[in-house]
Amino acid sequence: MKETQPSLSNASVGARVDRLPLCRFHHRFITLISIGTWFDFFDLFMVGYLGAALQSYRFLTLHQFSAFVAAGFLGMFVGTIVQGALSDYIGRRSGFVLTLLIYSLFSIGGAFAPNPLVLILMRFLSGIGISGQQVIVDTYVSEMVPGRYRGRYVAINQTVGFSAVPVVAYISRLLVPTHWLLDGWRWVMIIGGSGAVAAWVILRQIQESPRWLESKGRFAEAERIIGQIEEEVVRDTGQPLPPPNERIVVDTTHHPAPLKELWMPAYRSRTIMLLIFNVLQTVGFFGFANWAPTFLLREGRNLVQSLNYGFIFALMYPVGSLVATLTAERVERKRALVLLSVLMASTGLVFAFVRNAGTIIVIGAIMTVFLAWFSAVFHSYQAELFPTRARATGVGFTYSASRLSTVFSTFIIGALLLHGVLAVFSFISLAMVGVALVIGIMGPSTNAVALEKLST
Repeated sequence: MKETQPSLSNASVGARVDRLPLCRFHHRFITLISIGTWFDFFDLFMVGYLGAALQSYRFLTLHQFSAFVAAGFLGMFVGTIVQGALSDYIGRRSGFVLTLLIYSLFSIGGAFAPNPLVLILMRFLSGIGISGQQVIVDTYVSEMVPGRYRGRYVAINQTVGFSAVPVVAYISRLLVPTHWLLDGWRWVMIIGGSGAVAAWVILRQIQESPRWLESKGRFAEAERIIGQIEEEVVRDTGQPLPPPNERIVVDTTHHPAPLKELWMPAYRSRTIMLLIFNVLQTVGFFGFANWAPTFLLREGRNLVQSLNYGFIFALMYPVGSLVATLTAERVERKRALVLLSVLMASTGLVFAFVRNAGTIIVIGAIMTVFLAWFSAVFHSYQAELFPTRARATGVGFTYSASRLSTVFSTFIIGALLLHGVLAVFSFISLAMVGVALVIGIMGPSTNAVALEKLST
């Protein structure tokens, strides 16, 4: 039997969260969550920097590397659905720590793979944790941060995560050519797996989402946590809290299972829109991120050159998400996604034609800024479109389309690359034009709107 809603406050948890001023509680929360995101991004992006090395040292053929990349994204496909749905049942806090442990431990397992088959299997298993965590983080941050700052805090989390990209690029450049006890690429994977240690620290320091507790009918627990947060905010600011917006209410009527609810009339068009969006956006994002060093190898650059260029590109990822942090609440997210999709499509085509080293660096760096900016915006956007009771399921289910799309697009890109880089970037650009169209036509506006209002 569900608990009776306490009488201490007639306002919903969401209304009480949204009226809070930013303070140390929010800064501590985003710091702890971002530690997990940092290791998540390290593990996710290391594939692009290890790929050229694995092929150059003949541990993997081009076909096996395609299978390696595809296996990771197939695992991510499973992880986004399973871990997202699981988070709607066990909570954001437990789901976050669980996914961190999964990808960390299997990344270390991949470091000791004796042959390509085991390496590909470990990548599949670590992928289950990688994308699962991204789904939970987007959901968690959206529910814990006041609505007028949601986009900024998701972008801050992405900025910290993307700061791992130049680190993994530099470490790869430093360690890949070495053979100290183990091949250098194995050390890179071990470093990525060290995030398991952080899981226990984070578990002791973060609180469950009171919005999620309220959606599950656990009103006493929700009241206790939101009360503790409010007390901390008052102590920190020295000011009384403003009254909550009483117009924000929670739907407490019976609903079908979360996955089934995504196809009810209220959310069907959003579900379809995000499925199409994610099928297409991942072609542009990971088409460049995972294959850039390989593109350069195919264009006649040697391994060291491709890794050097890759490192320079990697420095631009946190720059792009930092731009998103500064613009998140000033530019409507729907409009930003359309504009960035068009910019990515056109920049990718230009990259396919450049040959001069300086021009390669400039265009590649610009493309990377757009990629990171785009990522920060859409991770915030997709977490705003479903109700709390089904938010992680909705984000996970629709986001899973991007992972399945990458499995197939990886092999398509591998095949197109035999015909030249221009063929690959034509494919990428066409996908990003599709992204601009589907968001422009079907996407709602979300900036500064309460989550509870967006889900009604």
